[in-house]
Amino acid sequence: MKQSDMKGHLAAFVTIFIWGTTFISTKVLLKSLSPIEILFIRFLIGYATLWLVYPHQLKPAEKKQELCFAAAGLCGVTLYYLMENMALTYTLASNVGVIISIAPFFTAIFSFFLRKGDKPGKRFFLGFVMAMAGICLISGSSGAALSLNPLGDVLAIGAAIIWAVYSLLTRKIGDFGYHVVQATRRTFFYGLIFMIPVLFLMDFHVEAAQLMQLSNLGNLLFLGLGASALCFVTWNYAVRALGSVKTSVYIYMVPVITAVTSALILGEKITAASAVGILLTLGGLFLSQKWGKETAKDAAEAAVQPEGEQQALE
Repeated sequence: MKQSDMKGHLAAFVTIFIWGTTFISTKVLLKSLSPIEILFIRFLIGYATLWLVYPHQLKPAEKKQELCFAAAGLCGVTLYYLMENMALTYTLASNVGVIISIAPFFTAIFSFFLRKGDKPGKRFFLGFVMAMAGICLISGSSGAALSLNPLGDVLAIGAAIIWAVYSLLTRKIGDFGYHVVQATRRTFFYGLIFMIPVLFLMDFHVEAAQLMQLSNLGNLLFLGLGASALCFVTWNYAVRALGSVKTSVYIYMVPVITAVTSALILGEKITAASAVGILLTLGGLFLSQKWGKETAKDAAEAAVQPEGEQQALE
């Protein structure tokens, strides 16, 4: 395995590991803040952090690039998280967890039709079926059986599709050759801009006393510095190194990380069903990683970029 591929896999794993633990921080924050308040504050912290880490302004070479950044911000920051949060208000968390995990399937399909990537083969579909079976077992073992909730489930499917679009936009942005921190920060900027109208619609109201509570401050910093600033940079780096499809399949690991951290931190038990689900999910991830030639193609494209542009830091 090439060194760039190893760094890409490590970046993807670190990203998913942190994203898989964010439910704990979000659960604490929801006691005093609304979902939109948490979302806006965490990305505002992330945006400010990326300026401190790499204080160099990005000037897109052409209008099409600017539109691509705007689309990535709209999809990956504003729409995805809003649709996911709205889905959670209408349907079960177990439903959302399973449905969101189909994002790699949409990524592969879109990559084939829009980027002329490889046609998904038997290994990819087998890995997808294995991973989804495992995720269903993990979700089902939590005691919340999957049930049909049309509006919430449709919103969750929409979020999965939006994330797939964001993954492809990220790969396109990687082709521009900008520093990954600059590119991520530009995406955050547009995500925050598109979020502003929603703040008025959802009665955004945060008091200083809420932010100064130690538990709230600590969890907001974790979400802003780790889950937003760091993770979006490492995710975007992984997409550049591995390609959008092979990076996206790491999403299968989110329920696995969540189940394991729930057991370690919250004391929840890992049942026999969830243990089998974890093994199936990891097996599906392995099979999916072995599929396709998009990685080699994308790695070759990335290799022609200046070395400094590929260096970076849920």
